[in-house]
Amino acid sequence: MRARTARAGLALAAAATLTVVTGCGSSSSSSTGAGGTSGRPAPPAASAQASVGTGEGEVDLVSWAGYVMDGSKSGDPDWVTPFTKATGCKVNNKVAGSSDEMVTLMKSGQYDGVSASGDATLRLIYGGVVAPVNTSLVPNYATVSPFLKNRPWNSVGGQMYGIPHGWGANVLMWNKGVVTQAPDSWGVVFDANSPYKGKVTAYDSPIYIADAALYLKATKPDLKITNPYELDDAQFKAAVDLLKQQRGIVGEYWSDATKNISAYEANSIVLGTTWQYNANVISADKKVQVGTTVPKEGSTGWSDTWMIAKNAKHPNCMYKWFDWIVSPKVNAQVAEYFGEAPAQTKACQETADKNHCTTYHALDQGYADQIAYWTTPVKDCGDDRGAVCKDYSAWTQAWTEIKG
Repeated sequence: MRARTARAGLALAAAATLTVVTGCGSSSSSSTGAGGTSGRPAPPAASAQASVGTGEGEVDLVSWAGYVMDGSKSGDPDWVTPFTKATGCKVNNKVAGSSDEMVTLMKSGQYDGVSASGDATLRLIYGGVVAPVNTSLVPNYATVSPFLKNRPWNSVGGQMYGIPHGWGANVLMWNKGVVTQAPDSWGVVFDANSPYKGKVTAYDSPIYIADAALYLKATKPDLKITNPYELDDAQFKAAVDLLKQQRGIVGEYWSDATKNISAYEANSIVLGTTWQYNANVISADKKVQVGTTVPKEGSTGWSDTWMIAKNAKHPNCMYKWFDWIVSPKVNAQVAEYFGEAPAQTKACQETADKNHCTTYHALDQGYADQIAYWTTPVKDCGDDRGAVCKDYSAWTQAWTEIKG
């Protein structure tokens, strides 16, 4: 999902309200939407930890930049130093640039936990890399938003495999100095005759196929797409063909937020999909003015989950980190710094900007249910079509072909 620079940003509003329902399954443990459990074997056997003892003195994490901040020397926000003082667990953090990198790093066995997005979580679960989580050992889990629990991307068969951290929508961003009419549709990034040809950007990941599918869901109803992560042959081909067409106007594919930010600030890119964090940093730098919106077709998005390695070397410190990162004050700090909705409901009482949770719809389940959260595609369609949908390996192969 997201490589980010450790920099403070402004809390900007996601400027539009979603208008098209694009949710992926219910919030109950019986969900069989994208990443649901219908028709699947059980994950490799693993037991959840039974108790939390004395910390082992350190914990090794893999995270998106901006999620594990130690500003003790830089002056940046700091929720790592207080954690170490409170628990005795020194934090060693490796910033990952993509979900694929996170999966690779976790498979190395060198890390205790990871802030995984939905396009990585099921790969980690079914790959036997992570363990179930005993949520009763994480006191602050009790007040995490209910609509983030037992979802298709963070649980299997009602068993949680992590602790929800934060969530948000992937937004459309544009340079206001160049794109003078605020767009309200993803069509502007798919138009083969775009006046911004060569200055359009797209996210560099197979999961971006879902963005095309979401647009087609709204604009090509004859395809009968109900879930952008559950695509049969015809639906998948249509999404891939749209992205191959888009390739002709894309100036840059990005996965590193630093490069995405730099491209906008250099005016080499003026329009495309991004994260609110990137917009926050650009607005703080004040080199260019940008706008963001969730277009009328809806949006894909993320709900990130802290997960523990099956063979974690520092499991007690990892559980202490679980509880720390979703404690009200800390979760508020992370959410404001990053530009996302906090998972912790009590965090809304701790934000410096008292409008933050309203801006990011933090407690609005109706809004949250409209986001098509990143979920690892699997063959099981989750409906009466059976196991005819394209899995992540097919998405990966297609993405290589799309980029040429």
